[in-house]
Amino acid sequence: MIRIQIGDMERELASADEHWINQQINRRRADKQTVCVKITIHRGDLDMVLATPTCGAGGGGGRPPRPKEKEVFGLWNQRGLDNMDFTGGNLVAFLKQLKRFL
Repeated sequence: MIRIQIGDMERELASADEHWINQQINRRRADKQTVCVKITIHRGDLDMVLATPTCGAGGGGGRPPRPKEKEVFGLWNQRGLDNMDFTGGNLVAFLKQLKRFL
């Protein structure tokens, strides 16, 4: 299972297309809201939650990441989702690469 949450809206990855992602992010930014994005992954040996820094204090999961999880964290950071000024394009690019990674 892979779920994406943007603000208070949540969808399965399969139904979260580029239009929906960009619409959610752009609408919140236009309303001067902070955009928090969380991705929950429970598939195979991946059991993790990724969150943009705009989500506030999170804390770790209590265990070191597994090798594949480290790769996903690296991809998250590589796509700029560890920065406050991430874009919908950053998120879409991450999700496309994540699908290929799985």
